[in-house]
Amino acid sequence: MFDIRPVDTDYVRHRAAQFRSQVARRLDGSLTEDEFKPLRLMNGVYLQLHAYMLRVAIPYGTISPDQMRMLAHLAATYDKGYGHWTTRQNIQFNWPKLVDIPDMLDDLASVGMHAIQTSGNTIRNVTTDAFAGAAKDEVTDPRPYAELLRSWSTDHAEFQWLPRKFKIAISGGSRDRALVAAHDIGLRLVEQDGKTGFEVWVGGGLGRTPMLGQVIRDFLPEEDLLPYIEAIIATYNLSGRRDNKYKARIKITVSERGLDVFKAETEEEFLRRRRDFHGADREALAIFRDRFAAPAFRNAGSDGYQAERQANPAFRSWTDTNLHDHKVDGYASVIVTFKSPGQTPGDASADQMRLLADLAEKYGHNDLRISHDQNVVLPHVHKSDLAALYLALREAGLATANAGLTSDIIACPGMDYCALATARSIPIAQEIADHFRAEGLEEEIGKLNIRISGCINACGHHHLGHIGILGLDRAGVENYQITLGGDGYDIPAIGQRAGAGFPAEEVVPAIDRLMRAYLEVRESASERFLDAYRRLGPAPFKAALYPETAHA
Repeated sequence: MFDIRPVDTDYVRHRAAQFRSQVARRLDGSLTEDEFKPLRLMNGVYLQLHAYMLRVAIPYGTISPDQMRMLAHLAATYDKGYGHWTTRQNIQFNWPKLVDIPDMLDDLASVGMHAIQTSGNTIRNVTTDAFAGAAKDEVTDPRPYAELLRSWSTDHAEFQWLPRKFKIAISGGSRDRALVAAHDIGLRLVEQDGKTGFEVWVGGGLGRTPMLGQVIRDFLPEEDLLPYIEAIIATYNLSGRRDNKYKARIKITVSERGLDVFKAETEEEFLRRRRDFHGADREALAIFRDRFAAPAFRNAGSDGYQAERQANPAFRSWTDTNLHDHKVDGYASVIVTFKSPGQTPGDASADQMRLLADLAEKYGHNDLRISHDQNVVLPHVHKSDLAALYLALREAGLATANAGLTSDIIACPGMDYCALATARSIPIAQEIADHFRAEGLEEEIGKLNIRISGCINACGHHHLGHIGILGLDRAGVENYQITLGGDGYDIPAIGQRAGAGFPAEEVVPAIDRLMRAYLEVRESASERFLDAYRRLGPAPFKAALYPETAHA
């Protein structure tokens, strides 16, 4: 577990005090909203549809029990009793009063947390695999590198006013679980000739112009990480467009200028900047590695785990879906889904957060992770403790056996909260989940990634869903486009629009037809929807979505 450095705590306390002064000036009228806006965005404060929203950073998704309890305190004291996990491994509080936000930031600073660079045209929260340090297929733990990038990028004087927001992801496994192709910079840890380094992707991003990144370096030696990343961002900072915010992301810069031109300029800049790095980054990385040392794993039998699986079908179902392979024999990583029946996808109550903190201390080596899928992971749980953990989760309504299934839907807050949204996301997600549970089809359908966004900004990452749903406004009526075949992991792909959109009341019937068509055409129960789509192409699935057209 990472230990917070005193210098970091001092820094976030200073920033919190600075923002308290800015809020006071806004409240007494010394600052207009236009003048206040860039100041609040630097501290993760948005003005949403109904209230201010505070987005709290959870760097690379790693959080301690004490920090989780602090989030519970914020939810209970300043919000309406809950928070919302985001697809960037952060948490959002949707109902704070502006006058209370400085107190929230002070409380966060007391446990080494903050909201710095969770918004604005700067380098956002660096994300990684929720199973980092635990996954069986891991090349090496990516979190020390993520912390190196976080420390370097925080308040980096050159990169506080980039052409547009900037996002970095690092994947440490043989299978990408960090969506590197969909980021401004994506890093995949690889080994070459006995050395550890990175495959570097650049120019990915979603939103109104979704693009997959391209490989700019097949192998970047570990020691060159910071100067090379700095060179990429410096090149973008100079050549990125500032005349049109919709064309300001690095994906547009790389697309318009060409990867070869951008790469040549980056390499030239890299050679200049590498001379300025004199080993401090290497020393810092060594310190971070020590601070991310693996916990003292237990060497104990797990016979009771197998016996409980045989005796308890509900427990067996949960272990079949909600566990991830661990690198240490006798251990597993546990996925706690926040997509239970009737629950808003990604919402966590204060009581649930406190429970998870307690369970992490009792069973999980004091470690918790927030995943890209708006769930929570306990990365290190001994199998002999799984039955007790399951019972505690079940009592709290958190033991739904649906990780990666139809009801484990990723959804942005949509028009229920967001001022930018043009349609609702949450009710559609709930209706889809409830329908397939009621039909008894969820387990039969198997692994399926559904993602919903309430507007073109794509905070639900609908482009990367096996099934993506985009909510739009059509002459004052909510209309939902469906995309098929997206994926951010094994073989990155942008989902393709299937056809005309559907009104809200027709979305569930459309998805039902789609799933029943899939069940008819799949080759075996192990063939996922995405695999069947790639094998057969879109035709049979479009015919299911639009039966009138198919029979015209």
